[in-house]
Amino acid sequence: MFNLVFLLAALSLVWGLRLQSNPESAKKGNFLASMGMGLAILATLFFEIKDQSTFNNLIWIAVPIILSASIGTYIAKNVQMTSMPQMVSIFNGLGGLSAVLLSFIELYKVSSTNADMFFSYQITLIISLFIGSVAFTGSMLAFAKLDGYRWSEKLSLPYQHIINIILLITIISLTYLYFVNSFAFNYILIVLVISLIYGIFFVAPIGGADMPVVISLLNSFTGITAALTGIIFSNNVMLLGGILVGAAGTILTVLMCEAMNRSLLNVLIGGFSASGKSSNKSEDGEIKEISDSDFAVQLFYSSSVIFVPGYGLAVAQAQKICKEIQETLEKNEVEVKYAIHPVAGRMPGHMNVLLAEADVDYSKLIELDEANEKFNSTDVTIVVGANDVVNPDAIDDSSSPLFGMPILKVWESKNVVILKRSMNPGYAGVQNPLFFKDNSKMYFGDAKDSLQRLSSELKNL
Repeated sequence: MFNLVFLLAALSLVWGLRLQSNPESAKKGNFLASMGMGLAILATLFFEIKDQSTFNNLIWIAVPIILSASIGTYIAKNVQMTSMPQMVSIFNGLGGLSAVLLSFIELYKVSSTNADMFFSYQITLIISLFIGSVAFTGSMLAFAKLDGYRWSEKLSLPYQHIINIILLITIISLTYLYFVNSFAFNYILIVLVISLIYGIFFVAPIGGADMPVVISLLNSFTGITAALTGIIFSNNVMLLGGILVGAAGTILTVLMCEAMNRSLLNVLIGGFSASGKSSNKSEDGEIKEISDSDFAVQLFYSSSVIFVPGYGLAVAQAQKICKEIQETLEKNEVEVKYAIHPVAGRMPGHMNVLLAEADVDYSKLIELDEANEKFNSTDVTIVVGANDVVNPDAIDDSSSPLFGMPILKVWESKNVVILKRSMNPGYAGVQNPLFFKDNSKMYFGDAKDSLQRLSSELKNL
């Protein structure tokens, strides 16, 4: 019976994840996967009841489960879409922490009882302890970077990567000493502390432009720890779930790197953060601004319009106003699309989620390659809070840190209007020559306020 229930839970989890691959079925898939994991938890608790003492212990387990589930539900329901990457980072880090605690307790049992455990069992525990620690502290630092804490940018040290290598060698050496000294637990304590420090140093040199890659990479780490924990406790659902999350996170990391035309090693070295400035030619030219009325008239008499959303859209919470403008234009028989760059926003799929919140039909969203084919036949492209993903230097300037990164070629449109608060550079820290092109105009201000004015002008035409 136990195996049957676990099989149903596993099937529910796998099928739920399968449904999440399509935006139209993602909500149903999320619910089904959650139910599968819930069933696995209940089955684990129920089938462990053997007598009154274990029943009493399970009550103590059930209380924190209910409490933590309530806290998680509250946070998930109330978090702003702009803070979704931060929430993902925290929850991912807590997943790593749970693996750390489980591994730590099991290693303590081995050490305190001098249990004759297999080498493979103990090494699995130590690997889980290490990866979980990196996932925990790395995710916490990623949260700080995403949330704009200035101190998070000051943790990188000179010769950072040499220090990281030394820390890794130290961890391996301490692990060896643990085995040759009859499982002395003091070595595990030191391994834990150094692993937590290593997690901080691992993420510290990585710049903000690379956060989507970091999030997916740390997510794969958490999946690996879950799989290792499944091996330790002979739990097939944990093993299956961990493998799926680890594999998905790894694949997504590779895809993010490809979308930026960079290797994972280059991301970990922190190439964007080390760059600083683009060439002088990026800053030459004259800025042309567009008025509310001129912008509205231009859109109203267009046949096709493409929105290019970026993190500025998320910060301003302007996605619903975009939808409002879309509906107004479509009443005038204007075709409206949204071009989504794979690394727009602070995490993979961030822009898709924001637009889904505003009930933008998924058919309106087009990916990078399709968008680049459409720009030359588009009357107006509206860039809302995006910067690095529309920077021509990625193609034209070999000295730019963005060079080689696949980008949205918005300048091929007949007209481009860029919504920005100011002329400040984006996450990569480089200026954007798009702002100075002949067919580009700037529309300064808060994205939500600006689009609200534009919407009002359109309705008055």
